[in-house]
Amino acid sequence: MANLDAGELEGNTLSVYAFVVKEAKPVGPREVMRGANLTSPSTAYRQLQKLESLGLIEKNVYGSYILKEKASVSGHVWVGKNLVPRLICYSLFFFGILSVEAAILAIQFLFQGQTPSLAVSYLIPITAGSAGLFLAEGLTLWRRNKPNNSVNNEPT
Repeated sequence: MANLDAGELEGNTLSVYAFVVKEAKPVGPREVMRGANLTSPSTAYRQLQKLESLGLIEKNVYGSYILKEKASVSGHVWVGKNLVPRLICYSLFFFGILSVEAAILAIQFLFQGQTPSLAVSYLIPITAGSAGLFLAEGLTLWRRNKPNNSVNNEPT
């Protein structure tokens, strides 16, 4: 995987790149325009040229672009062909901790008849809040970079 500067893959360029990776077949500027929700084929072509200059895609003999190399994108992880913000992974970690805390609390209360300690009562809302914040921020970032829901149609 190629490592790029933080500013090289963002905005429309990131949306186009994610679309090309997800398609996993040769694509042209018009397909990219529709798939990445861009305003014109020339905008798509400019983004494809930028990705080609970065060495991530290449033009075949038919004039279509194909994936050359999958790059690691700052703040994201590849899950199959989907680019997922790391914040969502962090939220899943906190939801796991929250479920363990809830299980411990349920075992103490239901099976042992003990009242929950004050420390556990403070831990659960803090863990739930952390999981919720990471999930909300991760989903916001995912929606912003998702090719079919791209809101920012200005060239970058």
